[in-house]
Amino acid sequence: MGKIINSTFVSVDGVINHMPAWHFDYVDDEHDRISDEQLQAAEALLMGRTTYEIYAGAWPQRTGRYADKINSMRKYVASTTLRTADWANTRIIADDLVEAVAKLRAESGDVLMHGFGPVSHTLINHGLLDELHLWVNPQFAGVGALGDTLLSEGTNTRLELLGTRTLGSGVVLLSYRPRVADQPG
Repeated sequence: MGKIINSTFVSVDGVINHMPAWHFDYVDDEHDRISDEQLQAAEALLMGRTTYEIYAGAWPQRTGRYADKINSMRKYVASTTLRTADWANTRIIADDLVEAVAKLRAESGDVLMHGFGPVSHTLINHGLLDELHLWVNPQFAGVGALGDTLLSEGTNTRLELLGTRTLGSGVVLLSYRPRVADQPG
């Protein structure tokens, strides 16, 4: 059985969007190495439509170890509006997300997610998210609205700390496992 693993960058004030305002100054060799380790360990990538559109517009033109892996691996995009997915090895999950991800999870190999939007909230609320890695950037974003943060009404899940890692840039990588006994349902 594989795990569903989410890896998300977040500012101190909880912002996950508007990354040019708070994130990219902290990307360095150490950051890239850890991101690469996470990607290389995964068998597939799961995204919402917005992440898919950003990634599909950027990664196919790139080369190198990270780009080669992300371009060649199986990819799943959860969307009820997307009709085609032209990025190599991409399948659209248009129907029951919970059922589809439960099947993915039952297969061997880990599935990696980037970003914490509606898909991640659905999975954590249904007990399908196995690990959450929050990359806390030591900066207040100072931009955005409530929808640009980790907050989502109805997501109330206790997390068990798996570990912490402080990067030289000051980013703190917090790793958690949702406590299944505390999940709704």
